[in-house]
Amino acid sequence: MSIHSSLKISASGGGQRNVWTRVERLQALKKAGRWQDGEKVLGLPKVRTSFKAKAKKKADAAGDAKAAPAKGGAPAAKAAPAKK
Repeated sequence: MSIHSSLKISASGGGQRNVWTRVERLQALKKAGRWQDGEKVLGLPKVRTSFKAKAKKKADAAGDAKAAPAKGGAPAAKAAPAKK
């Protein structure tokens, strides 16, 4: 049985977010050198949000799957010996 079209989740819900979590803000402030470990986490300064959700690319996923065994050092499958 298939799911009704009105119950499917659209892909547009995964766009750019305009609000960061506190952890994301702390990471951005640490990177900029504006926050040190041990400081208060309340009343943090504003941080510009340039965060975009990472989308999976279909072409890269297929390419990575093919390239992974060759790069991983796994021995390639040996060809069958030719008959005389």
